[in-house]
Amino acid sequence: MTKKNAILLSMLVFVPISAIAQWLHLNPLVIFITSGLAIVPLAALIANSTEKIATVIGPTFGGLLNATFGNATEMIVSIVALRAGLVDVVKASLTGSIIANLLLALGLAIFLGGLRFSEQSFSPIVARLNASSLTLAVIVLITPTAIQLTSRGLEISTLNNFSYAASILLLTFYFLMLLFSMRTHKHLYLIDDAESNDVDESPSAKADLWLQMGALLICTLVLVFVSEILVDSLEKTISTLGLTRLFTGVILIPIFGGIVEFITCITFAVKNKMEVAVAVAIGSSLQIALFVAPVLVLVGWSIGQPMNLSFNPFEIVAVAMAVVSTNSISSDGRTNWLEGVLLLITYAVLATAFYFHS
Repeated sequence: MTKKNAILLSMLVFVPISAIAQWLHLNPLVIFITSGLAIVPLAALIANSTEKIATVIGPTFGGLLNATFGNATEMIVSIVALRAGLVDVVKASLTGSIIANLLLALGLAIFLGGLRFSEQSFSPIVARLNASSLTLAVIVLITPTAIQLTSRGLEISTLNNFSYAASILLLTFYFLMLLFSMRTHKHLYLIDDAESNDVDESPSAKADLWLQMGALLICTLVLVFVSEILVDSLEKTISTLGLTRLFTGVILIPIFGGIVEFITCITFAVKNKMEVAVAVAIGSSLQIALFVAPVLVLVGWSIGQPMNLSFNPFEIVAVAMAVVSTNSISSDGRTNWLEGVLLLITYAVLATAFYFHS
């Protein structure tokens, strides 16, 4: 067992600690922090189980499984918050996850990888495809605000109906992108030494399949339980710290949900596997924008808790800044440590702006 895995497993102790803290009605901030820390190892276990299942069921279904569960943590926390009526927090956490992956995770990966290697490279073709897909996401986020600014007497139901239609279109593009990357043009996405296209059909692997599926189910259920605790403490924590919902959703919540991906990006980058680090960071952002957000809109519709794609204007500006910054340094397929610093400074500026935003 690696040191990283040992640390993550030891963090499972925060699951019962957060439950006890809630049962004893301790300080909401204590409950929020312990439940947030409990999410970290659960997210890691879900990712690990998903990866092991993919090696048994093959690259096509395995890729689909990874695409579905890649952001399971953000999806589950958001659905729990959506059921609680915290629509603004859900929206903020979505934009925050995109910003954190593009600027914080990728920035740390490029910076730390650049300290060991003067220059690192990845596929510029895939980078351009990802850049175009991120641009599509920004266009969809901007459109509802543009509709509001150019329409008179616009009813909220109209924005909701637009969001339902746009969500279906985004999901359509997302699944076509999966078809493109896993079938028609999978040669563009093959990464040496990062993944294997061979299917492990040994008896031990098939036995392990059921074990990992059980682990995936259990971890998902526990994650739902911990997410309930996190969301229950959220409102009181916000008032206790004197923070806004916007700052909490954009900056704090995505760090708990995405820290495993941050560690993954950094690990691959310092091993000079920037191709994988970029795929994790940008791929995760694309999943949030093209899959998680549309699914949450449709889930909100189905449970009677309407959520649309009309975001806070400053959130849209921040996402656009993150996308422009990421696209500008990834277009040539090469990175160095200064470009990592550029992304990190951009994230720090946006985080500060969200802190002072009222």
